[in-house]
Amino acid sequence: MKILVETSARHVHLTFNDFKILFGKNAKLTLKKNLSQPGQFACFERVNILGSKSEISNVSILGPFREQTQVELSLTDSINLGIDAPIRLSGNISNTPGCTLVGPKGKIILSNGVIVAKRHIHLDLDTAQKFNLENNQNVKVKIDTEVRSLILDDVVVRIDKNFSPAMHIDTDEANAAGIKGAIYGDII
Repeated sequence: MKILVETSARHVHLTFNDFKILFGKNAKLTLKKNLSQPGQFACFERVNILGSKSEISNVSILGPFREQTQVELSLTDSINLGIDAPIRLSGNISNTPGCTLVGPKGKIILSNGVIVAKRHIHLDLDTAQKFNLENNQNVKVKIDTEVRSLILDDVVVRIDKNFSPAMHIDTDEANAAGIKGAIYGDII
């Protein structure tokens, strides 16, 4: 059961209203490139993230707009910023810390929404059935690299008819395995 493993770098999901505050009332999201998940895309627009200890500049915004603004970091980013971000599945931002986002036209002080994205696998219905996997099931994935092969435990399976098969890990996890470029893992 091979699965494409993709590294998901730090990024921000914005609501329409928050985007307008940061970029101006006439601004629009500008497609830079489509991502592996259908309908998801990286934008040319960027923001700065401010924490209590430091700032990270030039952070990518992913579209389309969301119902809640969410900031996804690695644990290293979180520590460097001085934000005690919990590891959560995307979208689960209740009782999370906030940060300040700064754009070219304004800034937003978020009371919550900062997470470290939990490693997960996106599967469409057919692939999930073929692999005999269920939504929210936890699996292990073995990643073989030339320098630092590893097995990641507690990987959540997310199933939706619109998903494209891919596993998402953050930059800390990718660096721990020495991942460079496209790689496949084995669901075990």
